[in-house]
Amino acid sequence: MRLTDSFGRVMTSLRLSVTDRCDLRCVYCMPAQGVEWLPRRDLLSFEEMERLVRVLAGLGLRRLRLTGGEPLLRRDLPALVERLARVPGIEDLSLTTNGTRLAPLAGALKDAGLHRVTVSLDSLDAGRFKAITRGADLGAVLAGLRAAEQAGLAPIKINCVVLPENEEDLLPLAALSMEHRWEIRFIEVMPVSSALGHGVKPGLPMEQLKSRLAGRWGGLEPVPTDAHAPARRFRLPRSLGKLGFISSVSEPFCGACDRLRLGPTGRLQLCMAHPDGLDLRPLLKSGLDDQGLAEALVAAVLRKPSGHAFYRGPQPQGLAMSRIGG
Repeated sequence: MRLTDSFGRVMTSLRLSVTDRCDLRCVYCMPAQGVEWLPRRDLLSFEEMERLVRVLAGLGLRRLRLTGGEPLLRRDLPALVERLARVPGIEDLSLTTNGTRLAPLAGALKDAGLHRVTVSLDSLDAGRFKAITRGADLGAVLAGLRAAEQAGLAPIKINCVVLPENEEDLLPLAALSMEHRWEIRFIEVMPVSSALGHGVKPGLPMEQLKSRLAGRWGGLEPVPTDAHAPARRFRLPRSLGKLGFISSVSEPFCGACDRLRLGPTGRLQLCMAHPDGLDLRPLLKSGLDDQGLAEALVAAVLRKPSGHAFYRGPQPQGLAMSRIGG
């Protein structure tokens, strides 16, 4: 059995949200207040997460990314990493984090078996960064990046959501790729935020951003890109790192999607912007064996939609980014 949908796409990647909690309230992700966290008793245990990953790996899962919320808020996360790193078939184990708690944990995560990290960083100006994140300390995030680099968590990727508020930060962020072997990824605003009632305006269109970058540094050199990767990659002349551009709305890449999402309560999300899925926790509690779980997963993947709803009329309602792994 394989995780193949009705369009012939094979699922080999999973984003596992280990918690819906976050210590920030980024303007493009959450409202400033009124967020109700899931009860801890409703979250999957480490044992349940490991079992589901083992079953999925037996069906062809190869790449696993831990997300949230903010995954570093999940207590004893290195212990979960150690469990998942031992699962046969998992070739790439990564983490997406806001970076505020990364510095003291980077070494332990590497020792536990984590391969690499992606850190959210929307500005290099402390004031603007604090405003966009509603409270983050830029110094703590930069310390986290340094600690990750020192620990050998590589390649490091930096995610920047392109907003009107950070237009003057985009070139300074791109310049990080001149000094570090990092990939700086510029991400188009997604209307999931609007569906949650706190929409933000999109920033500079990607083609204009590319033109500014090319004008500043004398060109952009295309870099070969994995067909399943969401980012289209380039390199500035003489740079050490790379730049990536993710345009999920204006240039959807659904036709090459190989990704599933598993929420902290065990909800398998077939698409970030589609309500269909499968609640796996009742199946885990029912005593169903691994073969039964595998059959349920294979059947669910057949329902995966052809593409997201961001460009097809009304937006999906009630899909909290912090509960589906972003």
